[in-house]
Amino acid sequence: MPSTIRQIPLASATHHHTHDFHQIVITLYGSSEFEIEGLGGRVNAFSGCIVPANHEHYYSGYGHNRQLIFDLPEDAPALTGENRELVALFDAPRFFGLDSSIRHYLTFMQSELAQGFDTASDSFQQDRLAATLLGSLKARLGTPANTTQRRLDLSRIDHFIHQHLADDLRVADLARLACLSEAHFSECFRAQTGLSPWQYVKRQRLHAARQLILQSRLPLTDIAIQTGFANQSALSHAFRRSYGLSPRKLRQADMAPVAISPSNAAFEPLAGQQKFY
Repeated sequence: MPSTIRQIPLASATHHHTHDFHQIVITLYGSSEFEIEGLGGRVNAFSGCIVPANHEHYYSGYGHNRQLIFDLPEDAPALTGENRELVALFDAPRFFGLDSSIRHYLTFMQSELAQGFDTASDSFQQDRLAATLLGSLKARLGTPANTTQRRLDLSRIDHFIHQHLADDLRVADLARLACLSEAHFSECFRAQTGLSPWQYVKRQRLHAARQLILQSRLPLTDIAIQTGFANQSALSHAFRRSYGLSPRKLRQADMAPVAISPSNAAFEPLAGQQKFY
């Protein structure tokens, strides 16, 4: 199935969804807001984000904006055959800025797209354009080969996450804490914890939100904000997926212990991980 490239503005209202194809979103002008599995923030002009398939993401636009969006099915020519190594870009969500070389390529790409592709011979032209961009991004963002892994100070990382739960945490923030590049940090983090950094942060946020729901009478809207979720709806959706019930139902249980099924045990703290109360 071929890839598609489109240019659209994003509405100011926050929307969220998942889809079974990978996606790259680049802000051409204006700005947008993206949260992908608990990580994200403002995306300004000539910046973008990588949205792996089946990752829930929240998004909205600010004022007059335009986004260049690449929809990339896993079997698209841009990600298969001689381009198959490019799928590594979608191992985890990531935010990035564009240097002058890629900005010039975007200008060329927009010119090509403006011509339209109506014939069968041109049906994969968008994949060709996408593959060039993906290759350029991978060269800039890809994990360095043969990097030496090191043990990360998880207690320090836990403390930092807890202190910044309400902020727009990014992998780059955690990587700076460990004095590593973002790619090297992500590789070391996954090797040590079995989770990507954004999965780990989301788990911490859910655990902190659960404690506040059980041990305080704060409104759910306030709990969502304090634990870094975009809004109460985002908290409720993530909570149901992880614990099997909504925050409201947990609170209505009159503070009684909630049985956590084995499938949800992954959201308990890791061995040696600081608990948040």
